[in-house]
Amino acid sequence: MSGLALIVGLGNPGPEHEHDRHNAGFRFVEALARAHGAMLAREGKFHGMVGRARIGGRQVFLLLPATWMNRSGQAVAAMAHFYRIAPQEILVVHDELDLLPGQAKIKKGGGHAGHNGLKDIQARLGSADFWRLRIGIGHPRTLQLNQDVVDFVLHRPGRDDQAAIDDAIGRALDCLPEAVAGNPEAAIMKLHTRK
Repeated sequence: MSGLALIVGLGNPGPEHEHDRHNAGFRFVEALARAHGAMLAREGKFHGMVGRARIGGRQVFLLLPATWMNRSGQAVAAMAHFYRIAPQEILVVHDELDLLPGQAKIKKGGGHAGHNGLKDIQARLGSADFWRLRIGIGHPRTLQLNQDVVDFVLHRPGRDDQAAIDDAIGRALDCLPEAVAGNPEAAIMKLHTRK
């Protein structure tokens, strides 16, 4: 891995979605921007909020697409093409139904598992060869909730689940310098080994 050049947080725009489970990616990038003193500002040609952060001595672009989740690829592809960023230099941070709240995993490539944001990014980049930081939000069946998946992801988690998601985001932020520097094995080991 040559290192990361672009970190994208997935979510839906607007204050009514700010605390949705589906916006875990937004929350991660917003926390990352705060931790590194980066400002996120609206950039029309990139269809979202854009910033730059210096992480581990390397400059990285940050992106929060202002499109709806299912059109996230429009913003990612616009930035990737403009700055000539290869898919393997992109980290997409998103909510993950298959992981419990409090869990987070890094992986490269793979399918989209029905996640519309990932599906659109793959289609617009013409590649699935980007990195993913999967922030667990749980599944309504696993959490024994009588809710459709669409309804579940578009609502705020309970207090305990939110605390667990915030903890996962904090641990993922701690391992980010290794990933940015091009050492994904160290980042994966650090994140996947819970203390």
